[in-house]
Amino acid sequence: MNQRYVTRELTLLAMVTAACVVGRFAFQFIPNFQPLTTIFLLFTFYNGVKRGIIVAALSLVITSLYFGIGIWTVEQILAYAIILLVFQFLKKIPVFQKSLILQVIFAVVAGFLYGFIMSIFDYFIYGMTNYWVYYLQGVSFDAVHAVVNGIFYVILYPVFRYLNQRNYFSIEK
Repeated sequence: MNQRYVTRELTLLAMVTAACVVGRFAFQFIPNFQPLTTIFLLFTFYNGVKRGIIVAALSLVITSLYFGIGIWTVEQILAYAIILLVFQFLKKIPVFQKSLILQVIFAVVAGFLYGFIMSIFDYFIYGMTNYWVYYLQGVSFDAVHAVVNGIFYVILYPVFRYLNQRNYFSIEK
């Protein structure tokens, strides 16, 4: 690997991570209203799951330094890794890859999936007695997350498509 390639890779990851951090800070006053999930999904769509997970992990660690860091930060990274792996798998299906509607539907489902996964981790880590009661208490927050994911996906999809078409995501220049 040459130095130019490494520099381009780090620059790309840093720029997208910075966008995620700014996006999370910009909407911090509204619970579960932030563009992180959408940016992770779109970045993964055009750059692969490895880079998507790196951006997710960096974004979550950096923002957690401000909002509070704890075991939930690890849970968040794992939850997003699972979501991005599922997304990468679906991306290999041609109809999914070409359909904005199916991608938006997944973005919406990802909001609920994130809450579901986080609740599973919390259930075991904190030794809760009834998973479903705990999970159902957070469904309204998951619904906000899901709807916002769909809205941000529709808004940010053309931006990421344009950046990809202009080879801004290409590292081998």
